[in-house]
Amino acid sequence: MRRRSRTGFSRGSGVAVGVVAGRLAALGAALGAAGLEAQEIVDLPAEDLPVSPDLELVYRLGSASAGEEWEEFTSISGVAFDGQGNLYLLDGTRTSADVRIVVVDAAGGFVNDFGRAGDGPGEFRAATQLVVWEDGQVLVEDMMHAGYHVFGPGGEFERMVRESGGGMGFAMARRPDLRPERTGARTLVGRSRRTIQRVDMSSEEVEDRVLVEAWAPVEDEGPRSGDPEDMIGEEWGFEPDLLFDALPSGGVAFSDSSAWAIKLTDPSGAISRILRRPIRPLAVTEEMERLERERRLEVESNRTVTQRGSAPPPSVLEFIDNMRSLQREAVEKMRFFPEVPLIAAVRTAWDGALWVQRSTEPGSDEPGLIDVVAPDGRYAGTLETGTAALPDMPDAFGPDGLVAFIGADEFDVPVITVWRLPPVIRLESARPPPALNDPAQPRFEDPVSPMW
Repeated sequence: MRRRSRTGFSRGSGVAVGVVAGRLAALGAALGAAGLEAQEIVDLPAEDLPVSPDLELVYRLGSASAGEEWEEFTSISGVAFDGQGNLYLLDGTRTSADVRIVVVDAAGGFVNDFGRAGDGPGEFRAATQLVVWEDGQVLVEDMMHAGYHVFGPGGEFERMVRESGGGMGFAMARRPDLRPERTGARTLVGRSRRTIQRVDMSSEEVEDRVLVEAWAPVEDEGPRSGDPEDMIGEEWGFEPDLLFDALPSGGVAFSDSSAWAIKLTDPSGAISRILRRPIRPLAVTEEMERLERERRLEVESNRTVTQRGSAPPPSVLEFIDNMRSLQREAVEKMRFFPEVPLIAAVRTAWDGALWVQRSTEPGSDEPGLIDVVAPDGRYAGTLETGTAALPDMPDAFGPDGLVAFIGADEFDVPVITVWRLPPVIRLESARPPPALNDPAQPRFEDPVSPMW
């Protein structure tokens, strides 16, 4: 089994020499040719400013008692707004016969539905992801087609965009968490390992280039061979995830460490500003390690293979079973970072506000608090989640303060609610940004989690 190396740390002293060295290297790489003077660091207040998420309900769709046939949903796997406030819903499971795209207007009225299961152009074999650009053009990722369906604003099929190399018929989704750019181009931002990429969908084949090289808390030894034991890397618990979203300016906002630190880039990918809050991450305990290992083993045991048509040949099934066995073995031997990453999600509202959700204690089902911050460092406040008005991070943000949530009724039938954000948590009411590197601001230097 291939091991991914990582320099060690001392739990007793709390000092991670190797990680500090990696932090300095990451800082140097981030600065690049732009130089230190081009990068601003904004230290936000340490104390939360609670604000009430007093959202205004705009409309509700779905449920077992839905009044119209078109809003009898089976499984909503994606929602997105366009620039006019129309909401697009990907309804149906990946391989179901009734999969479709439903469009409603800004008041919740039916506009259109399009797409269906099948093997032809514009027909879905396994629809896994929905993306909507500002002008209403739609992209649907289809992992069994090894490509993407592109539809015009009226729902008319335009073309397929293929991934190079084709597909094997039972592959995983190729590009999770795609975000549309609002620059007028047919581009998106996505991730691949510890890089953020700009993905061009304007032609018949996907083109991409690396936009950001994020900090890598675990060093990867590079490309793996076809040997199953070499393809499975060493597992780490509580490894800081790479979280990101596109900014209206054409750059991205991302988090790549255990600390509360959001890096902002310009359209070229150069980091121009870092927003930080002096909040200390939660220390990992042995009980947390045990529960995390059990959770990951359960995930592995429940993992399924998506297929369409006849089953893969016996040699392929044997390969998959071998990979599963090796993956479970890696989880059983997994190692752990000493802290729980502070940030669980990063999203960008339509007005450019950053919604940064903080993590909760491992094993908790409660969603974390959400800090709302402007890209220039203005702090609008912190929202409590888990309420009827704000159950969690919104599933989609739209213009004029619209947000959408995917839920379910008591019969587990999908329900979609659309709300409007109040002015108090929109950028026009955010407080002025703190002075850059103000010595009066509380500061926090965590030796394990890189602040930059």
